Amino acid sequence: MPDKRRHRGKHPDDERLFAIEHHESLRSAVSEHSWLLTRGYAGASALKLVGDRYNLTVRQRMAVRRSSCSDERLQRRTSACVSLAEAVQRALAIDGYNLLITIESALSGGLVLIGRDGCYRDLASVHGTYRKVEETAPAVELIVEFLTACGVTDVDWFLDRPVSNSGRLKALIADVVDSSSNEAGARRWNITLADSPDAMLSEYCGLIVTTDSAVLDRCGSWVNLAAEMVATRVPDAWVLDLRTGDEID
Repeated sequence: MPDKRRHRGKHPDDERLFAIEHHESLRSAVSEHSWLLTRGYAGASALKLVGDRYNLTVRQRMAVRRSSCSDERLQRRTSACVSLAEAVQRALAIDGYNLLITIESALSGGLVLIGRDGCYRDLASVHGTYRKVEETAPAVELIVEFLTACGVTDVDWFLDRPVSNSGRLKALIADVVDSSSNEAGARRWNITLADSPDAMLSEYCGLIVTTDSAVLDRCGSWVNLAAEMVATRVPDAWVLDLRTGDEID
């Protein structure tokens, strides 16, 4: 069946599944899942143990999985995270769909999670096809405006070539960058269709923008851009903080 959604917003069941009465159990599930990961449990088996204990649905388990990480990975991500101010003098690589869909979700009232590592993650996903929604252009404009306002001028935006409509999205991003060029000084924005953006991001010499756990655990320094943008530019977004206060320093 064709995807006819006009918004990236909330799943029909999200208001019920992530209502306030579930917050305590979800935070406990994230804490316990992270505890098991720290002690070497496989991700799938750890999630089943925790999910069964708290009788979580598939979508709630997805939220727990995306919000959890081991102590070792938390420490690595925390130590590698730098402020956006450092990107002013350095090249910045953006995990295109990863950032865009989170901002689209925030703008459309979809659920955005704060995970144990402080990353803001959505519960949407792209499986082979990206469909433009009403929030797409505003989200791109917000990203370009935000980075421009911060003085970031050297940007590589990577999109997955195998995902359908990536070429159209590349053109949209280029149009937004070009239309805002009169408001900014000299800058370089390069939008690339890549067969494997994750590999390119992991080996990138500059700073990385992503919340993809696999990339965060392999890359060098990274910027928590989605968190900064949602917190400051989308203050009315539906954000659920699943941190429990047991995060290591």
